[in-house]
Amino acid sequence: MSALYATSIQSLPLLSKGKVRDVYALGDDKLLMITTDRLSAFDVVMGQPIPEKGIVLNQMANFWFDKLAAVIPNHLTGIDPTTVVSPEEVSQVKGRAVVAKRLKPILVEAVVRGYLAGSGWKDYKESGKVCGIALPAGLENAQKLPEPIFTPAAKADVGEHDENISFEKVIELIGEKLAKQIREVSIRLYKEASEYAATRGIIIADTKFEFGLDDAGQLVLMDEILTADSSRFWPAETYYVGANPPSYDKQFVRDWLETAQVDGKLWPKTAPAPALPVDVIEKTAQKYREALTRLTQI
Repeated sequence: MSALYATSIQSLPLLSKGKVRDVYALGDDKLLMITTDRLSAFDVVMGQPIPEKGIVLNQMANFWFDKLAAVIPNHLTGIDPTTVVSPEEVSQVKGRAVVAKRLKPILVEAVVRGYLAGSGWKDYKESGKVCGIALPAGLENAQKLPEPIFTPAAKADVGEHDENISFEKVIELIGEKLAKQIREVSIRLYKEASEYAATRGIIIADTKFEFGLDDAGQLVLMDEILTADSSRFWPAETYYVGANPPSYDKQFVRDWLETAQVDGKLWPKTAPAPALPVDVIEKTAQKYREALTRLTQI
């Protein structure tokens, strides 16, 4: 199957192109969301696609939407995406798109961390806190936290870094009632997903959720959830405390980019990205497929 780097749907108006998803309008109340094979690292979109990555992410998100539907309503309509585009465009949506409800997005990323990792570990080493939340002394990299914590971020434009913000700032932005509801739902989603993933030999170290409001003002889960793009998945059998465990995501890409050179100097983590070697692309595609298989195969 050939990779899809960018869509070219002519039968519907284009609304936006994100790092990974292309979104088209379907009337006034629905969206066609297509998950491409683009990959971003360090907030820069790579110049080459990861074959079938979009299909894997779409299947993984839909699996979780279904499994967690009792916790909160989600944006899925159940409409077959292949029925809303012209026949010659079906190949661009098959297996990698959803028809979603059009919502009023809440511009806060709901990040939940169950383990110390990434920027959270860096923050803890410097301050003993993660995003302002005090944690016990003496924790190590990749260590499980006593309880999952909610560490929100303000959504940034494409190419910019999301900014960690305090819960008090979330209250200031969206109001106390909605902020507390999002925190409570996010932690519940994380806990339920983590318990299931553990039965499949996967640790969910952290993840992020996005929400919107429908016309009735009801909170709705949207975008993608619990994919290898939006979460840190660790194989349980290779997990250990004290260093970054191997993960089911774009770590092969990140590791290669850390040492990649452009014009004799280390790549400065700004666009354009250097061309990825074939083996890095293949290993990354393999990791995405493996995560989906482990989570969903009966």
